[in-house]
Amino acid sequence: FSSPLQIMEFADVIRIPKLDSVLLHRPLSSGPIDGTLCITGHHLIFSSRKETEEELWLLHRCVDAVEKRPGPNGGTLVLRCKDLRVISLEIPGLEEFGSIGNTIDILSNIEDTRLHYPFFYRAMHAILEDGWMAFLLDSEFPKLTRHSDDWRISAVNRDFQVCPSYSSMVVVPRAIEDEALIASAAFRQGGRFPVLSYRHSNGACLLRCSQPLVGPSGRRCKEDERLLNAVITQTLRGYVVDTRSQASAQAARGKGGGYEMETYYPQWKRIHKPLDRISSLLDSLVKLMDACNDTGSSMDKWLSRFESSVWLSQIREVLNTACVVAQCLDQEGASVVVHGTEGLDTTLQVTSLTQLLLDPDCRTIRGHLWSVNGFWVDIHSECVILIAAMPPQHCVHEGMLPSSFSSLIVFGRFIPNIPAASNSMRISFSSSLSMPMPHPLARTFMCNNEAELVELRVKERTMSIWSHVNRPQVLEGFLNPLYDPNCAVLWPSVAPMSLTLWQGLYLRWVVDMSPEMEKWKGIGKLKERQMELRSLANRLRSQLTELEREAVDLDLISPGNPSTLP
Repeated sequence: FSSPLQIMEFADVIRIPKLDSVLLHRPLSSGPIDGTLCITGHHLIFSSRKETEEELWLLHRCVDAVEKRPGPNGGTLVLRCKDLRVISLEIPGLEEFGSIGNTIDILSNIEDTRLHYPFFYRAMHAILEDGWMAFLLDSEFPKLTRHSDDWRISAVNRDFQVCPSYSSMVVVPRAIEDEALIASAAFRQGGRFPVLSYRHSNGACLLRCSQPLVGPSGRRCKEDERLLNAVITQTLRGYVVDTRSQASAQAARGKGGGYEMETYYPQWKRIHKPLDRISSLLDSLVKLMDACNDTGSSMDKWLSRFESSVWLSQIREVLNTACVVAQCLDQEGASVVVHGTEGLDTTLQVTSLTQLLLDPDCRTIRGHLWSVNGFWVDIHSECVILIAAMPPQHCVHEGMLPSSFSSLIVFGRFIPNIPAASNSMRISFSSSLSMPMPHPLARTFMCNNEAELVELRVKERTMSIWSHVNRPQVLEGFLNPLYDPNCAVLWPSVAPMSLTLWQGLYLRWVVDMSPEMEKWKGIGKLKERQMELRSLANRLRSQLTELEREAVDLDLISPGNPSTLP
């Protein structure tokens, strides 16, 4: 393959690959650090050549915005990174300042996915498991459907012509043939026809899709009606949870969209739970991050900025909607279809979080990875930026029992940090989330959907993130020492006083989190010691039982009365 940037090579863009006497200002540092700045095709590398100072490795894709502040003898480059960091580089010399600033601008804005680091990265460790094969639908199908014969895997989208944003394989009712799926796709925006997201233990099912294209004339699709009715053969009723307001859904009819009309879907009751679209979420996130990085404000001003971001209100509304869906499935035994307009951002937030509430398997590390892969990668990775904006694990941290999840909060930080580093979409705001590590663990999230993954042959050319995460030494760092498997449904509190800011994510570059991590390490050691003592106690009990048996055989004690000597 070729592109203008590849033809002229990275070296042609990097006019100054190395510069000495650069001053680095970075979070949680006691002061500026004097060292050498090196620029490669994919990284900024800063080193003071001192053992006491850690080298800085920064992917160009982690840089979201470059602010240039020229001075009389050079200038300062302020790098606003996608992991919330703000890094400043004092560059000596006006020519060097301008050249390095332009280089970072170009390399942090490469749109051609094939030029991103994952295509150049080669693992330096043995790959124990091919992550691309870790969560295949064929192997996960029995767990997803709970071994029900009412569902099947359809390859109707094998060439991605029916729905470009869906994966090649989808789970649909067995009674519905592929021809009906094609008709339903033509009736749904973007071709996103109803597919199974989760089947609850009581048989109630959770589906996702996009809005029906009813239009002002009240258009109908009998195949779509039959598809939805095939889901409620046992429950006999269902709910359509629309993440738009009733007025917005009604207005969508005038533009060719709409909602499921009661006349044609009499067994489905429509519930409107309006959630803000991605533009509002990102605006809220920008305000939150600006407040978090403002360390010079007074307490009153900081709290005012934080409150004006309405970030926790966004969290509360998504949590509340997921709880409503979970209640329909678990307590009423009714199947639920979730959609907004496109069936992407808010739809995926609600359905993925609902499964987290209902399915204890999704609260294990592997189960959570499967959920992320299924909801945010196979169906539509373009929406993976919503993990950055409002990740399910973030909601988990804000309102649920930490002992119910097998992973620590560092795992929750790790997952939302991945997408923006290598997703082909650029998030155009000052501080988004991205992978801060020097090597690319984001190749799984590079493209917007499976069709693009296939077109770019990503699976053949790159290593999946799950190949890294599933290594024992990596997983060990994510394990929650307080994990206590909980098979019950989780009902988090959505009261305003129950939600707090996730300091471990949003304030980690402002507040030193090392004491917090040391605390978790200490808890882990205590847990290990507890397990060792329990194991020792079990061994001693076994030895005592054996000694009692021998004592009875020797008539030293009476049977059933070990405390009595003859």
